[in-house]
Amino acid sequence: MFNFFNLNIHFFNIINIMINRIICFIVCITISLFVQAVPVKKGIWKTITLQNGKEVRAQLKGDEWFHFFEDEKGNNYIETDDGKYKKVSKRKMEKMRLENQEKRKKSLELKNNTKNANTVNQEFWLGADISGTTQLEAFGQQLCDVDGVVYENTALMKKYGLNAVRLRVWVNPRGGFSNQDDVLTMAKRAQYYRMPVMIDFHYSDWWADPAKQHIPAAWQYYTYDEMKHALAGHTEDVLKLLKNNKIDVKWVQVGNETTHGFLWPMGKAEDNMEQYAGLTKAGYDAVKKVYPDAKVIIHLDGGCDEKRYDFIFDGLKEHGVKWDIIGVSVYPYWDIKAGLETDAEGTIRDFSKNIRRMYEKYGTESMVVETGVEVAKPEEGKKILSNIIAAALNDCDGHCHGVFYWAPELEGHYPLGAFQNHCPTIIMDAFKEWSLKIGR
Repeated sequence: MFNFFNLNIHFFNIINIMINRIICFIVCITISLFVQAVPVKKGIWKTITLQNGKEVRAQLKGDEWFHFFEDEKGNNYIETDDGKYKKVSKRKMEKMRLENQEKRKKSLELKNNTKNANTVNQEFWLGADISGTTQLEAFGQQLCDVDGVVYENTALMKKYGLNAVRLRVWVNPRGGFSNQDDVLTMAKRAQYYRMPVMIDFHYSDWWADPAKQHIPAAWQYYTYDEMKHALAGHTEDVLKLLKNNKIDVKWVQVGNETTHGFLWPMGKAEDNMEQYAGLTKAGYDAVKKVYPDAKVIIHLDGGCDEKRYDFIFDGLKEHGVKWDIIGVSVYPYWDIKAGLETDAEGTIRDFSKNIRRMYEKYGTESMVVETGVEVAKPEEGKKILSNIIAAALNDCDGHCHGVFYWAPELEGHYPLGAFQNHCPTIIMDAFKEWSLKIGR
């Protein structure tokens, strides 16, 4: 008859032996790693063997980067490849110490540079303002990829490597597009793809830019104090709606391209800098009340032009206004037409120079919150866009944290979109290529 009892005992003995061996292996590995990780313990005495076979009693000195032994007479010894020790002169010891000190310095610099590069990559965003998406959809317009597959715009941006979305807010627009409910609709789509949102308050019922900053119709006859209250209330209402829907609002613009202020004439910077500053402060405080960690952006056009940035930010600073990020528009096309630059290279060179300068002057980080290139020249446009991203990432000393394309899907009368026949052109490949380079 087969003895199951003896079989069970034999089985459990085997298991026990295997467990003991595994435990021993783990202990050995742990001890090995621990020994390697322990820094040199200075001050201990040890008998060392010299290359000639003689034994010497010596004390361990130095650190984990450079260590040696010193005997009672002050003679120094270093370990050789065979595990024995040789005597070295004081002069050679000093030379070796300095060499190791330099190696340590270079190693720390490499470590810090790697850390800084990783930090830059983590904080650098590729985005687009796709606020007009729902209006296109309302008119029956469909977007597709280069293979003709229909995509919703947010999904298409994600496909091209973008990782953030910018959305404008109008107070009471005709048709409802870009009002707070429309913004929530688009923000939920960004949320689905885990893309943080930049909210761009225009404080107008329609377009606000350097050429026009119209007061919303409902605020038309407000006093200055009433205007500050209305601006703050509007800002809070929109942001609370988004927060209640768990939207990741990472940045908030208080005004859009406020190169001359906003809410004209009350907040026109050239005439009423103090009032423009007060209105901006009301917006800043409202943002922080709802989203304390969101970065408040003050956004101007003409990123290559230092003078306009000095005018606005010197004025805001003089009146005690806070901001977190300076938003710049980078449009070589418009800069050339305005006579600010003669070519795209000039715009790229000067906007990055301006960002470095503004960090030195104000201690403020920056972002390219709007850019665009000529869609009629897609090959050239891709190159220019790629160069803009490269400059923002590499030529701003780490102080520019993203590039956002304005309305890439917009076609027709607008010359700086990035789509033709409702599909992305090669211009959008610049985003895809850079997203792979920086690990986005």
